[in-house]
Amino acid sequence: MTHDDTAPVYGSAVTKVEPFGVDHIPDNERHGKPSSQFFVWFAAGLNFPIILLGFSAVGLGLSFGAAVAAIVAGAGLGSLLMAVMSRMGVRLGVPQQIQARGPLGFFGNFLPVAYINVFAGVGWAAVTVILGGKAIAELTHLPFWVCGLALTLVELVVSIYGYNMINFLQRVLTYVLTPLFVMITVVALVRGAGTFDADPKAADYVGSTGGWITFGGWFLSFLVAWAPFASDYSRYLPDSPGVVKRTAWYTGLGNFVTICWLGTLGVLLGSNATSTDSITALHQLTGPFAIPALIAIGLSALAQNFLNVYGGAISVQTLKVPVTRTQAVTLICALAYVISLWGHSGIEDKFSVFLNLTAYFIAPFATVLLLDYHLGGRSDPNRIAELYDRGRVLSWGFVAWAGGVLASVPFWQSDLYTGAFASAYPHAGDLSMFVAAGASAVLYLLTYRLRPLWTRGTPATAEPQQEKTAAVAGS
Repeated sequence: MTHDDTAPVYGSAVTKVEPFGVDHIPDNERHGKPSSQFFVWFAAGLNFPIILLGFSAVGLGLSFGAAVAAIVAGAGLGSLLMAVMSRMGVRLGVPQQIQARGPLGFFGNFLPVAYINVFAGVGWAAVTVILGGKAIAELTHLPFWVCGLALTLVELVVSIYGYNMINFLQRVLTYVLTPLFVMITVVALVRGAGTFDADPKAADYVGSTGGWITFGGWFLSFLVAWAPFASDYSRYLPDSPGVVKRTAWYTGLGNFVTICWLGTLGVLLGSNATSTDSITALHQLTGPFAIPALIAIGLSALAQNFLNVYGGAISVQTLKVPVTRTQAVTLICALAYVISLWGHSGIEDKFSVFLNLTAYFIAPFATVLLLDYHLGGRSDPNRIAELYDRGRVLSWGFVAWAGGVLASVPFWQSDLYTGAFASAYPHAGDLSMFVAAGASAVLYLLTYRLRPLWTRGTPATAEPQQEKTAAVAGS
């Protein structure tokens, strides 16, 4: 019996452990439809953290109309970013974290990936375990540590199986969660959630313009935080112009609809909440329908954390840590669970701090990747081998990223640190993300034609190499 070298090793098998980690996906393994990206991101967006963000509108003193307009603006910009970055995965067949080796260099990529993707992956996983675990605890009256552990174990198993199982379950969760969140929306409206006017006496009021920028920026930040993972879920799709185009549309639509919907729902709920704890407030507002509402929150934690854990594990392997994908998934889950035990009280305040800190670092990272793809020639598949070339130690993109982060520091608005500009002009709102992106864009444009900062050996020109640490991802 002869072996067919063109036969896929993984293909579309749902119950087979994904054998690839941060490898380039060969043509014979490409499969699936662009519509899969809608389900991946729509299910991930059906999540309580977005409702939690909407709660903040009342505290900022915004009117209902202004709050909704800010959500639409933030979701629109963020969805466009996600759409463009998901196209890059189809074209190149590698994770976004590996793509960053192009403009930043093989080792220059380590610092931003370590902070942005590993830290963010663990952090987001912990936030989602907290919210899902609190919902299940409210429903079952079990201790939080038991509920959080149950969620973590499910995420662990699914993330070990990898790409195909995640895609399959995101589609299932879309069909399960959509009617549940529709129910929450209807019940909340009937039971008293409503619109409201601007309130200059609100606790966190910083002016109508500053509040609008800050509030819309939070929803943009939510999607900016996903940007380093966008290609992870599109890199198996067949590379053709039609697939690339439709992938962008489906990704953008899946993100935009859920962010706008649940963000607005959060604004409505926040207008009439009698508890400062968001899960308790939801329980009170949904009344006799609290059980399906809390089930929805618990299940939605899975939809988001499948992506957080999987993306975080890929990031660990990008750092050349000598672990398999299974080991990396286990590490991410363990860290996220431990953090959830520490942070499950006062999650609302911790969440906003975490969201800001990730966005300040990710915005310039995404900017450099996008410019390098469109201006730096990185869209050429013939250059994929460069992404696995250790001889490209450090490139100017790292300077552009770091410069963008440093330029934004005076504009930071956080309970951990407030920059000089933010302290002097609080009514301007949180401009940090926009300053970081703008500064990194300028620095990239000034340097991208220069020779790399540090190279060694002979540049790679062969076929894309495979990362040995990821070759047997399930072992």
